[in-house]
Amino acid sequence: MAPPPPASMPLGQRMMHLAQTLQFGWFVGHLTLLFCSLRYSLSYIFFQSSSRWARFSYRTAFVAAAATYGIVVYKAFRARARSSGRQQPGALNLLGDENVQYLLMALVWLFSYQIPLALLPFTVYSVFHVATYTRANLIPTIQPPQQTPSTSAGASPGGRPASKPSSPLADTIGRFVKEYYDASMTLVASLEIFLWFRVLFSAAIFTRGSWILLALYTVFVRARYSQSSFVQGAVGQGVDRVDALVANQSTPPVARQAWETIKRLGRQATDATDLGRYAGGGQAGKKAQ
Repeated sequence: MAPPPPASMPLGQRMMHLAQTLQFGWFVGHLTLLFCSLRYSLSYIFFQSSSRWARFSYRTAFVAAAATYGIVVYKAFRARARSSGRQQPGALNLLGDENVQYLLMALVWLFSYQIPLALLPFTVYSVFHVATYTRANLIPTIQPPQQTPSTSAGASPGGRPASKPSSPLADTIGRFVKEYYDASMTLVASLEIFLWFRVLFSAAIFTRGSWILLALYTVFVRARYSQSSFVQGAVGQGVDRVDALVANQSTPPVARQAWETIKRLGRQATDATDLGRYAGGGQAGKKAQ
């Protein structure tokens, strides 16, 4: 993430300098996604999810999601192109990048029928991206840290000016991100898994286009499982809970056998779809941004 503009510039010029960066467009995209998600959530709560404004908010949220992840993918591609001697990744390696995966899924949801649950993982990510950008760039641009002379008691080593502590708001945001990040990523993993069952239900009742959507989303979830420890943990917890239920003496033997069959088929499918065998060692993609 690029540093904020120099504190010596006037506020207007600092804001203009900040707004001219791709990173600011990324921030605006995440902010737009949050506002649209909130607007759609209100429509959904009041049973107006089919209204024109609700449909507009839903589609715009995924347009914003596609734009933000598109910016990250573009910047990564441009950085590789500028690096001397670095070859561009192949198709499988490119699809192994988490940002590419979320970009493609945002486009899939954009052109699919509405599933409110699909917005939630993107919304959680946007909360932390907006918070991080606000702390690292927006607050220092609006209120730059003041520097004290080198002769003061708080001077930094080497005679350089020492900066005063960051703003209380920035400190609060930092504590929030640090305290709730892991729990929120676990929540995202659980939402993505639950969403798969939601899509499976749509396919079971033969909703139009649901089988294609199920196939695409299954590929996405499989990729997330191979790359995210949070998804692996959520799946493990779910399996353990079902194991505990099946182990109950009141559970019919047929149900136990069916569950063991499901687990065996799941393990076989996981092994058969391990892209690490085909993508040069299975290096994990970059963290979603």
